Amino acid sequence: MYMTKRRLILHIDVNSAYLSWDACYRLQHGEKLDLREVPSAVGGNPKNRHGIILAKSIPAKKYNITTGETLYSALKKCPDLVVVPPRYDLYMRCSNAMVDILKEYSSSVQRFSIDECFLDLTYSNSNISDIELAKQIKTRIRDTLGFTVNIGISTNKLLAKMASDFEKPDKVHTLYPEEIQEKMWPLPVEDLFMVGRSTAPKLRALNINSIGDLANYNLEILRYEFKSFGKTLWNYANGIENSSVLSESHTTMKSLGNSTTIPYDIKCKEEAYKIILSLVETVSLRLRNSENLCSVVSLNIKNTSFMSYSKQIKLFTPVDSTMKIFDTCCQLLDKLWIGEPIRHIGVHVSDLRSNSAYQISFFDEEQVEKSKNLDKAIDGIRERFGDYSIVRGVFVNSGVKPLSGGVGEDEYTFMSSIL
Repeated sequence: MYMTKRRLILHIDVNSAYLSWDACYRLQHGEKLDLREVPSAVGGNPKNRHGIILAKSIPAKKYNITTGETLYSALKKCPDLVVVPPRYDLYMRCSNAMVDILKEYSSSVQRFSIDECFLDLTYSNSNISDIELAKQIKTRIRDTLGFTVNIGISTNKLLAKMASDFEKPDKVHTLYPEEIQEKMWPLPVEDLFMVGRSTAPKLRALNINSIGDLANYNLEILRYEFKSFGKTLWNYANGIENSSVLSESHTTMKSLGNSTTIPYDIKCKEEAYKIILSLVETVSLRLRNSENLCSVVSLNIKNTSFMSYSKQIKLFTPVDSTMKIFDTCCQLLDKLWIGEPIRHIGVHVSDLRSNSAYQISFFDEEQVEKSKNLDKAIDGIRERFGDYSIVRGVFVNSGVKPLSGGVGEDEYTFMSSIL
């Protein structure tokens, strides 16, 4: 009788990604202090205590510092906390370097987020055990790139991802179907993938406190309470998930975004323009690094009540120019803003296409070339000497960061909540 081979899926998750990548970069460039060994964090501005914690070291966790809390709050808990600003272009380079290593083991590599990947090794010709192979990959990443990862092993993406969340850092864990009852069911229901802050209280109200409770709950009641999502939750609690690991050709980037919450009210358009420019600086840099052009530019603003307003425009010609995207965002703000104080601004570019071949207007050719040369020169200086080695004059003494935003809003097809 012919037996099909059991799937072998790995989930690779970088430990404290932003902080680890920054620590490795600093050590490789001569710094003696390893950020991973002291209370430290990435995020915000330590001088004015504005912003939030994006990532923290393991020693920082001892002070109950959490990702997403304000820098002001974190520094009250630990006055000696070492805070460094984010370097978004560095993070993408580190992520790409990890993906390049994973591709040596299989062509089926799916980037799930900037610091997470799935790897399908079902048809690997390796003659060592699953665990030994995962340990080999983990060691290779650590020795080659300098940072550590957790690796989860299973027969589907859901269980592999759950396994990688077990004890950290620098660990390999299995969660095969036969191990679900022992390893996964005792966990709090909040630990299950897709159970967020709004879903968890509703489950606990039904006396569903653990993943095992959910797995053994009446499916019809879950359907009634959560509609089709109820069946998804029940499947996940039982380890049922059958999606494929999608190779990079299927996981092309579809949009890029930056946003920031401002710690004070923005009441004049000129101040909003500066913040938009600081966001566009980072978006356009990542757009060029991804070797793409965008055809759609979107702007989102929120008022002091966090009511959201957004608008987008389709461009006649795809672009990657900082100033073209900025000018477009300013036009959108002029149409969108009704004069209320602003507390949050977001910039997105989408409808991406490769910059390897594109057509420009004859009348715009000279202007486009000048713009591309200027952007290329600025990008080169920042890559060599740091993000703040060259800044636009408008930011001098303005109190606005010359580059703002994060990489969390980059979107790939089949990335984020979709396994």
